[in-house]
Amino acid sequence: MRMMNEFEAQVLSDLSVLKTQMTGLMGDGNGGRIADLERRMEWHEQNWQRAKGFMVAVSVLFAVIEVAVEAMHRH
Repeated sequence: MRMMNEFEAQVLSDLSVLKTQMTGLMGDGNGGRIADLERRMEWHEQNWQRAKGFMVAVSVLFAVIEVAVEAMHRH
């Protein structure tokens, strides 16, 4: 078996670092940082949808109140 030269040793070292970084990013089967970001984005999207629904409900409520006040004001 031949000895590795300096370049080959550096390439293998860099690949090892890359593998470690990819494991941290993608996870080792339990989810990594990307999975955490996806969960956070889904949570924020769900909260945003709830907020939009709440604003629609409040808008409808104010419209009903405005119509009722206008009807009472005319009579």
